[in-house]
Amino acid sequence: MPNDASTQVVSDDQIVLAHGGGGELTRQLVARHFLPKLANGLLDPLTDSAVLEVAAGRLALTTDSYVVQPIRFPGGDIGRLAVCGTVNDLAVSGARPIALTLAVVMEEGLTIGVLDEIVASIAAAAAEADVVVATGDTKVIEHRRGDGLMITTAGIGEVRPDARLDARRIATGDVLVISGRIAEHGLAVMSAREGLAFQTELVSDVAPLSSLVAAMFDSGADLKFLRDPTRGGLAGVSADLVEDTKLTLELEESAIPISRVARHTAELLGIDPLVVANEGKVLTVVPAGDADRLLAAMRSHPLGAHAAAIGRLVPSQPPLVELITRVGGRRIVQRPYGEELPRIC
Repeated sequence: MPNDASTQVVSDDQIVLAHGGGGELTRQLVARHFLPKLANGLLDPLTDSAVLEVAAGRLALTTDSYVVQPIRFPGGDIGRLAVCGTVNDLAVSGARPIALTLAVVMEEGLTIGVLDEIVASIAAAAAEADVVVATGDTKVIEHRRGDGLMITTAGIGEVRPDARLDARRIATGDVLVISGRIAEHGLAVMSAREGLAFQTELVSDVAPLSSLVAAMFDSGADLKFLRDPTRGGLAGVSADLVEDTKLTLELEESAIPISRVARHTAELLGIDPLVVANEGKVLTVVPAGDADRLLAAMRSHPLGAHAAAIGRLVPSQPPLVELITRVGGRRIVQRPYGEELPRIC
């Protein structure tokens, strides 16, 4: 007998291939498990596209996919990660997020309870970021590796008129500022992986940065560069800065905020925390004279309480990222060759 949607036994508590067939089960899945949590005027008609009304000006558009394992980890899950990751990519482009798309690929066997938890997390993160899921799609694939769930998002945002982000504007003496403690997301995800032989208090820093970035612009500081240090971490963004500016970046190890737990966990794993991914931090470059007012604005925001100036651009050649260690030595920081921690986003 052929194994098609018409012959499958339908479960009330698990995803089956028939849920992806585009028929009645697909309609029920969307109506019962997505719309109640994500409902809004753009999404509710369930048409093929959402039509947005935006003011004249510049728009930012971004897209990303999320395959993190496990799909739930200390401090977050794949749903919160997908929303925050897309919102943050818009925010560091100087844009106010307007709307997201959401494509969810589920494996057969995923429990409905887990799906409901993830959709609730998506809804909560979207509300926190003041953005709506305007349109989306669902697919069901055969059970393969037990990954359970993968998400692809896209986001659109309106770029602020005062956003003048351009690495070509960076000059000797400019200061690198970070919004908070590094390495928490990547290390938290690793701590949740099956077979890990230790426990840690670490939780992911995953959070929507749009309100923090707005406060940074509103401070009046001349923001020349913004980036969220996700894959590749602080080391990756620093290498990009040096490559773009042809200047040397001197990082002060003693100024880089990192929690005691994160530092010890990285040491135990033999991982440099500078290369570990973050999902709720932002890096910016400003003139030295603007650093104090920017830090004051950032530290007044909940997501910027541990903001710090951590480096300076200098004219030394050849251009390198140099870490000035706590004991006064220097070491070269390089962009990681691959991923130290696979599937952290």
